Amino acid sequence: MRLLICAGGTGGGVYPALTVLHALRTKIENLANHSPEALSVLWVGGAGGMEADLVQRKQIPYQSIPAAGVHGVGLRSLPGNIVKLGRGYLAARRILREFDPQALFFTGGYVAVPMAYAGRGWVGKRTPSLLYVPDIEPGMALKSLARSADAIAVTAEDSRKYFPRHAHVVVTGYPTRPELMDWDKETARRTLGLQDGLFTLLVFGGSKGAQSINSALYQALPDLLKEIQVVHISGQGNWSEVETIRQNLAGDLVERYHPYPYLHDEMGAALCSADLVVSRAGASVLGECPLFGLPAVLVPYPYAWRYQKINADYLAQRGGAVILADVDLEEQLLPVVLSLVNSPNKLERMQAAMTSLARPAASQEIAHLLCELAVESGGNSLC
Repeated sequence: MRLLICAGGTGGGVYPALTVLHALRTKIENLANHSPEALSVLWVGGAGGMEADLVQRKQIPYQSIPAAGVHGVGLRSLPGNIVKLGRGYLAARRILREFDPQALFFTGGYVAVPMAYAGRGWVGKRTPSLLYVPDIEPGMALKSLARSADAIAVTAEDSRKYFPRHAHVVVTGYPTRPELMDWDKETARRTLGLQDGLFTLLVFGGSKGAQSINSALYQALPDLLKEIQVVHISGQGNWSEVETIRQNLAGDLVERYHPYPYLHDEMGAALCSADLVVSRAGASVLGECPLFGLPAVLVPYPYAWRYQKINADYLAQRGGAVILADVDLEEQLLPVVLSLVNSPNKLERMQAAMTSLARPAASQEIAHLLCELAVESGGNSLC
């Protein structure tokens, strides 16, 4: 099977695609008549995109193509971005001819647009494609890709309404990294140096951190730490501030504050240890919070389109989260968190609501859809 993956971004694009690829490889390797070499993969991303390093560290062949957004772009940038898309389309045609994939897998980002157009059949044959939509509401690029996709996988039932004319929309859930579940609570807390029996709050804002969440936490920390312990993932760029804050904490409180610039291998330990999380509402919360049954205080990022707000609304309306507006963070973070800490029955209901939304087999379901597309295009049946 020859699979071409086209994905950009991190939580919403690259990580789900990497997770699906792992599930696909595992599925093929577990079959008696197939070896890992039965799956050939090429990843296509944006030139200079952050995904290149993540993908190449997994030893996945990677090629870049020019790409740029056109929706919401200023008039000065628009002509140049259109030229980039044209160059990306020509590069995509060349890649399709050389690699000759049996299936295309898109998870988002404008980098996929030229590849999708090239794959429609303008290079000699049509290559079937699967589109995965991480957020509840698809962005403009994903809506464009949906028109030519043979199948669309979505995180939640609520996403169906955005594709009313598409015949093959499958609710799979959000693909979560398998290593997240390698932890039990006792081992996780021991690894992070946490106290047993003490309520644990996890605070993070994504791989780069979130300045407004960090600032609100610094203000609330002395009062929070009198009641609970805090695991704080600040982001690399905010680490000097964290060290200053930590040095100024009273001696009996500093032992309850556990800051990290970033967690990768231990992110599962942080999620497993937590009793409550405060975070942005990117696509990954739709998979990770339900996976751990983790109640959440969600703070949608206010300076972008409404995707995070809709993600947060989805979890809040089902009882698994409460929403805190970014503008209210400094005033409301402390009372909102302490109110939940002191409401064990409410937290228990939120935990049950989150758990009910979990779809731990999401990556396997998407991998199976890719196998079906490859077979339809004339490939061997591997799944």
